Amino acid sequence: MTEKNHAAVDLSGCCVLVTPTTFGQADPALKSTLETSVGKVIYNPFGRPLVAAELVPRVRDVDGYIAGLDQIDASVMEAAVRLKVIARYGVGIDRVDVPAATRRGIVVTNTPGANSAAVAEMALALMLALGRGLCRADRAARRGEWPRAMGIGLRGKTVGLVGFGAIGREVAARLKGFGCRILATDPYATPGAIKGAGVEPVSIDALLAAADFVSLHASVTPSTENMVDASFLGKMKRGAFLVNTARGELIDEPALQDALEGGRLQGAALDCFRVEPPPAGHALLQLPQVLATPHMSAHTDEAANAMGWMSLEACLAVLRGEPPLHAVNPEAWTGHR
Repeated sequence: MTEKNHAAVDLSGCCVLVTPTTFGQADPALKSTLETSVGKVIYNPFGRPLVAAELVPRVRDVDGYIAGLDQIDASVMEAAVRLKVIARYGVGIDRVDVPAATRRGIVVTNTPGANSAAVAEMALALMLALGRGLCRADRAARRGEWPRAMGIGLRGKTVGLVGFGAIGREVAARLKGFGCRILATDPYATPGAIKGAGVEPVSIDALLAAADFVSLHASVTPSTENMVDASFLGKMKRGAFLVNTARGELIDEPALQDALEGGRLQGAALDCFRVEPPPAGHALLQLPQVLATPHMSAHTDEAANAMGWMSLEACLAVLRGEPPLHAVNPEAWTGHR
């Protein structure tokens, strides 16, 4: 459909819910474009992802939904009697009940590749911060101390990537300049594809035994939830570091606590937790060898703009009656035709 046809479609009767808190922060044109394209826009009043009970009363009269890391379960779908599209602001769809959406003819889209570089940069930053003990050194310096701390560099070390999709490939590309050995394991990536990126394809057990840094880049599925359990951690090289910029559900948190307190791991950097935000008394947050950040890996100006424009266009496309890019349940779209 051409831009002229786009303009001819009247969306003044449409209401769109927007929950990502960074939507439009780096580029105000995102909000103005949306607000001039539809009749009403509802924004997230809480400054955090919403749970299902908070979404249910907000989706009743909504036609489109640009969604962050909200809990979008079957109860939300049932309440959203007018909803046609859930445009995920990001790539993960583990918090969206896609089968329930499909049954109700709701198209679910995502934004593949939009934040890959941002997450990769964060993963690398966390590796460097862990190895050099930056957070501990910062705290010590602020207390007036001046410790002669010995750091661990990446040069000559082995980094293992668990998952070699778009983000894993971006991490590998950035690591090549550090002179380290890079391993990867991914059941969906062929050994040839991994080798073609200049990375060694290995089994998960071989990766865990060799890697000084293990970085998680897997999506959450029934087979990967809690994959970082006592067995996984027990196979890791003693004194290694763990980095998670993917999803908190990948990690059995009590098992990680045991591995850190027992000295199996030297440290962990966690950008995501099973419950977000984690409670102040969370056991992992009490450990000085844990570096915690508030699920910020994807939040750069470039990534936020890319996710914003991709999710906005997908939402408006469905409302205009056009097939969207990156539908994760294209079978739901057939019901609109």
